[in-house]
Amino acid sequence: MSQPSSTQSLTDPLLVAINEALVCRRCEAVLPLGPRPIFRVSATARVLIMSQAPGTKAHLTGVPWNDASGDRLRGWLAMDRTLFYDATSIAIVPLGLCYPGRLPKGGDAPPRPECAPLWLDRFTRLMPQVRLTLLLGSYAQRHVLGKGTMTDRVRRFRELGPAVMPLPHPSWRTAVWERRNPWFGEDLLPALRQAVVSALA
Repeated sequence: MSQPSSTQSLTDPLLVAINEALVCRRCEAVLPLGPRPIFRVSATARVLIMSQAPGTKAHLTGVPWNDASGDRLRGWLAMDRTLFYDATSIAIVPLGLCYPGRLPKGGDAPPRPECAPLWLDRFTRLMPQVRLTLLLGSYAQRHVLGKGTMTDRVRRFRELGPAVMPLPHPSWRTAVWERRNPWFGEDLLPALRQAVVSALA
């Protein structure tokens, strides 16, 4: 979750949004592990990481991307954990703030559709310093870019930049996708790392 800074007043719109999101119970009846909104935001963040929804490990610890997927993502970004979890620079807001459960045939369920209009879109409006938004996975990409396949969107990264960069979800399954799409490591990752440096400069 996000910790408000000491300089934020009780009438600060972002602080109001943070406090309201932390106690949100809109989807409580359908969340298998109950509500636990997980996000990191600040008025000074320059990079926004937008993804699907927290997994079970994030739900248990309250820390987003604190798993193997997070390690892969930080490797893509060439970023250490200290900077990655510095909310004054890096905002982390999924489409669904809470763990949505599992699908009957396996895999995490989609983020709750009620959530992004309530919180993601609101937080985005309240973070005017964001220069680069990373769209991790199909759900985040569809929310911002509309229809299309994940691979096609990621392949078009140069057309969409420099303010938006689509990426696959950094799960273990992506290792196979990376081998089939060597341009990701050869072309996109260097451009991604430069885009992050430029956004944070």
